[in-house]
Amino acid sequence: MGPVPLMLLLSISPVLAVLVSAAVDDHTGDDDYTWPQRKVPLVQEKQTVHLGSSEFLAKPQSELHGICGIECQRGLPEPSLDDLEQLLSYETMYDNGTRTLTTVTVQELNVSDDWTAGSRLRARRRREVYGTDTRFTIADKQYSMKYPFSTSVKISTGCSGVLVSPKHVLTAAHCIHNGTDYLDGVQKLSVGVLKERSRRKKGRKGKGRKGQKKHEEEEEEIDENGEIGEKHERKGKGKGKGKGRRNRSRRSTVSEQPSFRWTRVKQMQVPKGWFKGISEDIVADYDYAILELKRAQKTKYMDLGVIPSVKKLPAGRIHFSGFDDDRPGNLVYRFCAVSEESNDLLYQYCDAKPGSSGSGVYIRLKEPGKKKWKRKIIGVFSGHQWVDVNGVQQDYNVAVRITPLKYAQICRWVHGDSNQCRGT
Repeated sequence: MGPVPLMLLLSISPVLAVLVSAAVDDHTGDDDYTWPQRKVPLVQEKQTVHLGSSEFLAKPQSELHGICGIECQRGLPEPSLDDLEQLLSYETMYDNGTRTLTTVTVQELNVSDDWTAGSRLRARRRREVYGTDTRFTIADKQYSMKYPFSTSVKISTGCSGVLVSPKHVLTAAHCIHNGTDYLDGVQKLSVGVLKERSRRKKGRKGKGRKGQKKHEEEEEEIDENGEIGEKHERKGKGKGKGKGRRNRSRRSTVSEQPSFRWTRVKQMQVPKGWFKGISEDIVADYDYAILELKRAQKTKYMDLGVIPSVKKLPAGRIHFSGFDDDRPGNLVYRFCAVSEESNDLLYQYCDAKPGSSGSGVYIRLKEPGKKKWKRKIIGVFSGHQWVDVNGVQQDYNVAVRITPLKYAQICRWVHGDSNQCRGT
């Protein structure tokens, strides 16, 4: 984004900046900027075997090191069909701690179909120094509770994610697995969906018992699904009119701030391409995972999409929202232009902090044959990474792009039927 528009955005309120940035995407009426509709390959299950339980000893990594960088990727050979099938095979972790390994076959793969940006990349540009923080905190519930911001979720291991179905969350693989073992805490993994804090309703005599029962049931549900907010907030509240008024006043203020409805994860799936020993050079290309929730959410979700090149789109801009660690409890939105792109990765310098990893990267294009614009997830924000550049470690912000093969795999994880994943 050029310096003049940036200064303009920084001079106005964050909420208005969000609206302005969204309007910028609509500056063209060209029907060429539509979501492409093509068939994608089929990813079919071949065999599933049971594995031993995980140790859950891995520690979270705030930064990933040793990733194959831009220059490194230029020299990588194209993977064979056998390689792709090994990389796309996946491990499933269940909530009871058991695991399975599923091998897959890839069918109807058309290697001549020009979906991706091509393996060749332009020469790396000198990294620009981050100036003023260009992130926008979406603290107003009027916006944070509405689409597309409402699709963003918080992962209990400290990452973010995005709803891609009522019961499925797309996030980064490193948020639950370090390439060798599952992270400590994944045994009780939970996902937090934004909600408004509930107000205590004033009930008339005779109706309190029914309301109380309902409230107790909500407490049990929250406790069972990992939420600790509302139930613990009620502890220590004083008795008497004076204290009651103060507490009601405090609740009234708190109710304006968003909180989370936590839901436990039923199972999670990670591609073998993320595992160490499978492919050391392209491990970052497979930094994504799907979490299936125990309870469906009523929140609107965002569809997946595949685009050949982001840089050829209007402004070449991507968007994503997450829960950055330096702004606890708040949803943080940002957008920026993509600097470089490869077949599997998007290199950019969006301002971000730990905690935003796993956020869904999206763009907005027109639906074919319609004037309506639609947002779709085209990648997963992997985060700040140190990569090898001619033997020297250099840092980038990297997002894993959704390719046709990844689309087919994730779609099958979500729907359980490849026949529902024949096209984008």
